[in-house]
Amino acid sequence: MENPPIVPDVDSSRPHMARIYDYFLGGANHFAADRETAEKILQTNPTIRIAARENRAFLGRAVRYLAAEAGIRQFLDIGTGLPTADNVHEVAQAVAPASRVVYVDNDPLILAQAQALLNSAPAGRTAYIHADLRAPRKILDHPALLEVLDLSQPTALVMLATLHLIQDDDKPAEIIAALLDALPVGSYFVASHITMEHAGDAIAAGQSTMRGAGLSAQARTSSEFARLAFGGMELVPPGVVLVSEWRPAGDGPRPTPTEVNCYGGVARKP
Repeated sequence: MENPPIVPDVDSSRPHMARIYDYFLGGANHFAADRETAEKILQTNPTIRIAARENRAFLGRAVRYLAAEAGIRQFLDIGTGLPTADNVHEVAQAVAPASRVVYVDNDPLILAQAQALLNSAPAGRTAYIHADLRAPRKILDHPALLEVLDLSQPTALVMLATLHLIQDDDKPAEIIAALLDALPVGSYFVASHITMEHAGDAIAAGQSTMRGAGLSAQARTSSEFARLAFGGMELVPPGVVLVSEWRPAGDGPRPTPTEVNCYGGVARKP
């Protein structure tokens, strides 16, 4: 398998979760170190590819709901990952072409490929910020964000499969509070999180593999995730559920809880 082009500031010898996630989704933007770590995770959790796909599908349904039913026209997607199909701006602008989206991630490879995320519909706007979630003020004060988003208007904060990469020592509740406090009433929060309920041993093994590779990882239960992400907010039905069960499209068969083991939800800031 060919590696993606080397770009400045990318250390291809160290794995990065965005590139591992891309590998799980069947993308091509990863290096040998990413594939090695991903394969170790797959050895103990062979269904994680299913979880990754279901997580991505949940994102599309959530964004479509926010644009079509909740009337949201601004999105702040933190931990966006590498460009793939149905990125947030593509889904939102398919419903409302004037939608504006700011993407944030800390992988230099994403920065090198950000043009793929900036291909906005003419009526809308997109921007990419290279920053870390652990520095929320840097994100909120960034000129690109202030140019594209009007934070006095309702905005959807999106953190897909991101919070389980933030350890408790990094104070994730304070990070979330800082971001949501900057958004007005009527804003929304979309989040998902790998949890421990249905494949605890596999998740624990994966966490150990990630930490052994120098990656941050924090296992939580679905109830811990719900309190962390959505405390004090108004959950949109069906609440915090397996991502495959959040307003699924159609009545066809869906994967088992053990295959997914990732919970998600959408909530409104009251």
